[in-house]
Amino acid sequence: MTRRPYIVGNWKMHGTRAMLSEARAIDRAAQRHMKVEVALAPPYTLIHPIHREAEQIAVGAQDCHHAEGGAFTGDISAAMIADAGAKFVILGHSERRQGHGESDALVRAKAEAALAAGLRIIMCCGESAATRDSDKAVAFVKKQLKASLPPAEQMPAEIADKLTVAYEPIWAIGTGNAATTDDIAEMHSAIRALLVELFGEEQGSEVRILYGGSVKPDNAAAIFAVPDVGGALVGGASLTADSFMGIALAASEPFEN
Repeated sequence: MTRRPYIVGNWKMHGTRAMLSEARAIDRAAQRHMKVEVALAPPYTLIHPIHREAEQIAVGAQDCHHAEGGAFTGDISAAMIADAGAKFVILGHSERRQGHGESDALVRAKAEAALAAGLRIIMCCGESAATRDSDKAVAFVKKQLKASLPPAEQMPAEIADKLTVAYEPIWAIGTGNAATTDDIAEMHSAIRALLVELFGEEQGSEVRILYGGSVKPDNAAAIFAVPDVGGALVGGASLTADSFMGIALAASEPFEN
């Protein structure tokens, strides 16, 4: 089965209620591009307002806690974000791994909690500039991803319906410098091979692998033409409907010709 391209906007720590107009514009535009699956991960405070108004796009969260509940001031559980209307959660983003010291083991625990709450997960992975310069990028990403994902026996039966992987080289995030198509092709091929190894050919070949890191309307088409690129995890360019849907349009064009 060929899955629709998956274009996910990560608003990070941007967005107040004034941004609901952009979310509505994205939702209206997404209704005209049904061959692309569009989703937004706004701040926690906007999950329910956007979910309440959205007719086409899915709404998710940027993180969750690994525990069901308890004395964790300032944290939010997977069940809480699901109750607010979230359908998925982004986990293992480099900004969480680096800025909050999240280990692979903690990311895996969060993934297990999210799946138990019925959420889909977008599992992020990616290397630093130093790791790439030392020619260890592929080995590093494969090790990181394998350690962050729950084992096959703990995954739902339809793994490809619940899991998406996002490759985001740290050195490309927010820098304006996307990875080359050759680098993307090499890494996505390695990730695909790992997914097949972990989950079998039938499931592993169906999991979508997104690229993230300075994706813009003017480079999106070239990125989406790379084998095994199943969409994009978009940061700054997702904050306005014009730029975000420009990326979605680039993903839909091969399916509309």
